[in-house]
Amino acid sequence: MEFNILTLCYLIASVTFILGLKMLSNPASARKGNLVAAFGMGLAIFGTIFLYRDIESGERLHNYGWIFGGLLIGAIVGTLAAKKVKMTAMPEMVSLFNGMGGACAALISLVEFNHLSKEISSGGNNEFIAAHQSTILIIALGLIIGSISFSGSMIAWGKLNGKVKDFSFTGQNILNLILLAIALSAGVWLVVDPVQGYLLYIILALSLLYGILFVMPIGGADMPVVISLLNSFTGVAAAFGGFLYDNKVMLTGGILVGAAGTLLTILMCKAMNRSLLNVLVGSFGGNKSGGGAAAGPQGAYKEISVSDAAMVMAYANKVIIVPGYGLAVAQAQHVCHELEKILNEKGVEVVYAIHPVAGRMPGHMNVLLAEADVAYEKLEEMEQANEQFKTTDVVLILGANDVVNPAAKTDPSSPIYGMPILEVEQAKTVIVNKRSMKPGYAGIENDLFFQPKTSMLFGDAKKVLQELCAEVKII
Repeated sequence: MEFNILTLCYLIASVTFILGLKMLSNPASARKGNLVAAFGMGLAIFGTIFLYRDIESGERLHNYGWIFGGLLIGAIVGTLAAKKVKMTAMPEMVSLFNGMGGACAALISLVEFNHLSKEISSGGNNEFIAAHQSTILIIALGLIIGSISFSGSMIAWGKLNGKVKDFSFTGQNILNLILLAIALSAGVWLVVDPVQGYLLYIILALSLLYGILFVMPIGGADMPVVISLLNSFTGVAAAFGGFLYDNKVMLTGGILVGAAGTLLTILMCKAMNRSLLNVLVGSFGGNKSGGGAAAGPQGAYKEISVSDAAMVMAYANKVIIVPGYGLAVAQAQHVCHELEKILNEKGVEVVYAIHPVAGRMPGHMNVLLAEADVAYEKLEEMEQANEQFKTTDVVLILGANDVVNPAAKTDPSSPIYGMPILEVEQAKTVIVNKRSMKPGYAGIENDLFFQPKTSMLFGDAKKVLQELCAEVKII
């Protein structure tokens, strides 16, 4: 009876994961979807703790002190981290938490192989080994993928917070492939001859090293792809854990995360004009050097005052705001929403153009604006926004750089050439808010800043927006 109740708990949890993921696809229902999935996870965890019973021995889980001690520590750390994190540091937290998931999957493989190796060393014959070869294969794959996800996520975390710099060397891609091939070969050898337990630790070391070298050369605007890919790795590794324990809810959750992360990775690659193969061998981003677009200043640029910018926007029919990482750094999303409301009161139509990889992770700008209660229907995706720029009077760019750089379309020597961008240059007037003329995250100059219809509005985004609000009100 208890087993049936536990199975029902797992079934409900699996359904909540699917429903939660579906609801996350719409900003209006995303918060509720997160809560639905969290409820399912809680049900699965506590159902396992109190209802699980080993089929062969009939034993329940024990060591409740350790179990609830771990749950308490994790809950406290996670809650404090989530509440205190700034929007600029959100990608870092995602990478850190994702890395912890990969580490858990790798530890599961290590622990389960240790259990299995004890049975083998205590008299397991060839028939016993043959019967457990599929289990050993799952352990090896879980260890490889989980370890790569952990070490790669830690490097991504360090790069996002500025503690780790881009690093690459000649032949790095070949070395990466060799390391991965050796790790996989060692995994095959371990499946064939599980008595050679030391192979597991060779696999662990090689996988951790591969994860580091895989992410180290990646920089600039390519980081969102890496975060998404590593997230899918963690999901796949968790699914292998579900196979090991014959745990349906763990398997379902891992498959959902792995599939969603993989699909998002493909979409990110398409949005950045990168191939998935290049992502897998770590051969993009930091390895590229810019050509003409990165050579230096492109000419003269013109500035605009806050009062002139306010005048232009107040008398416009339509204004499109393009948010970027600079908006997140200044924590200016609430003031931006205030400017939107003031312009609306004056009869100006205001919408937001969202590039798929704006910021430091997929959906960064969507989360940022949602925090300020910006209406979801005002967020236009790149394709929709590009159709509207020709009929737009003013485009206000707040801290975005690479995602509006025309060099992606015009300069074959540019590192971002071929990347789909927001075609803001088609609007009648373009106002760019930046702290300075320094290049963006990809480290290249932006041709847009030197075009005749573009005006630069220098200063901290929050301060500038506050001044714009004040000016627009009195016009």
